[in-house]
Amino acid sequence: MPTPHPPLPPYPPPGGASGESDEDLAARLRGRPDGEAAQAVALLMARHWKPALDYAVICLASPSETASMVAAAAFHQVLDRLALGEPALALRPRTLVAVRDTVKEWAAEDRTTAVLPDLVKPNGGRGMRAAKSMTPENRKLAERSFQSLPGLARCLLWHTEVEAESIAVPAALLGMDTDTASAALEQAREKFREGCVHAHRELAPTKDCRFYNRLLDVPIRRGGALLPDVQQHLEECRYCRSAAEQLSHFEGGLGILITEAVLGWGARRYLELRAGRTPQTAARGRGAGRHGAERRRLLDRIPTPGRRAPGEGGGLRSSRTLLTGVGLTSAGLLAAMLAAGLWSHDGGADPAASTSATGDGTVPGAGTGTPGTAQLPTAPAVTRLRNAAADLCLDIRGTVKAGAGTELAACSTDRTQQWSYEEDGLLRSEENPELCLDSHADAGVVILGTCAEAKG
Repeated sequence: MPTPHPPLPPYPPPGGASGESDEDLAARLRGRPDGEAAQAVALLMARHWKPALDYAVICLASPSETASMVAAAAFHQVLDRLALGEPALALRPRTLVAVRDTVKEWAAEDRTTAVLPDLVKPNGGRGMRAAKSMTPENRKLAERSFQSLPGLARCLLWHTEVEAESIAVPAALLGMDTDTASAALEQAREKFREGCVHAHRELAPTKDCRFYNRLLDVPIRRGGALLPDVQQHLEECRYCRSAAEQLSHFEGGLGILITEAVLGWGARRYLELRAGRTPQTAARGRGAGRHGAERRRLLDRIPTPGRRAPGEGGGLRSSRTLLTGVGLTSAGLLAAMLAAGLWSHDGGADPAASTSATGDGTVPGAGTGTPGTAQLPTAPAVTRLRNAAADLCLDIRGTVKAGAGTELAACSTDRTQQWSYEEDGLLRSEENPELCLDSHADAGVVILGTCAEAKG
């Protein structure tokens, strides 16, 4: 029986003949003899199988045989649509979305989870089943824009920005020369940005948001300062802050923006696994050097509620904390950072010694083992979660209920700042122990959600 894990082939992608694009191969699925169609299926799977399998493992949170089953089922769906006449453009992201949706659909069926227990992991299929949306709220504009692009543009952007591959790879998949592909890629980037700006205007919740549409876009594009009234609006409007953050990615690398917009679930983990993301290719990326520095300066210009002004003591050390406070930090990552000592946990009413912003401090009571052996406490512990750089603690925003947001606030003894963490990896609210920190319900933004029940 052939292995379900064929190796990732060399690129440019192989084909039955030199220059065969994905669309050429897809055409052989339509009304051709079974033998010829089978060859096309094999070649298409050889091109796209490994990333699909990688992502299935991420979605399941398990490198089991179930991942191969999910990847195969996703391919079956995509190939069936190709055989019915759908164009074979941007097959990679389409296949990955099919993988994600397959895991979510299977996890929602009790009879399926009974025979495939890998589907019920809290940070895998069960978490996906509970999620309201696979797309983070702060990626809605990018999602709308990317999906409106022609398939050719989506293919070029995905393979160069997400997979970090040379232009020769998507050029071969599309059956075009590299010069033409390079010119089309620049047009695709511009169309993608224009789509984000258009989506911001079309989906704007207020007249003010629509008014500030171009006043927000032009300074970000040109690298200039935002007008004072624009800055004031951003302080008050979460929707426009999110738009500004999404537009800021165009001054650096687009990889994370596109991946989170298209996949949502497990986007960062998928991005980290891409073979093209070596130090050498990263240095060639748009996010390196000057572009990366420009984006960091741009993020510093976007105001954030509660952010300390320059010159005030204990200012935030990283612009990565803007927009949602801890909104870009998942609950699972918070737990891991507690174990590793990157956040401090206060064991009593008095603040405990905080770690440094670079993580070279120690958590009170932590063992002296190696970083690879850091563990959460074996018994439940009640604590505050304090960001050492900001000297602020994680608090619940507004009413304590499922769906409530979180924020960084001045540390206090309020029960809304009290959390317990246990061996199951859940961070429970002491104000309501039935609620846990959840980074999946809003796809990356940490909110309160009903604690997942462990299944034996």
